[in-house]
Amino acid sequence: MEDPEEPLELWAACRDALRRPVGELRAVLLDGTESPAHVRPAEPRLILRWDGTEWVPETIAPDYATAQRIVHGIRGDGVMR
Repeated sequence: MEDPEEPLELWAACRDALRRPVGELRAVLLDGTESPAHVRPAEPRLILRWDGTEWVPETIAPDYATAQRIVHGIRGDGVMR
């Protein structure tokens, strides 16, 4: 049960802490379903970006591995030296 005396600023801070950050990326199969890596890894993935209200299409990756590199911002060959 919520405290009726909770300050608005505290409520807003708690709500904002739970919200998804604008610009977050995720990858889904082209049919719109999310799936783990072992499910159809060679199929293209749609990359979606959260705009604060809804997921909007960003780009298409040719396979799961490429999609993960985009979502996680991996550049080059991904090997840390």
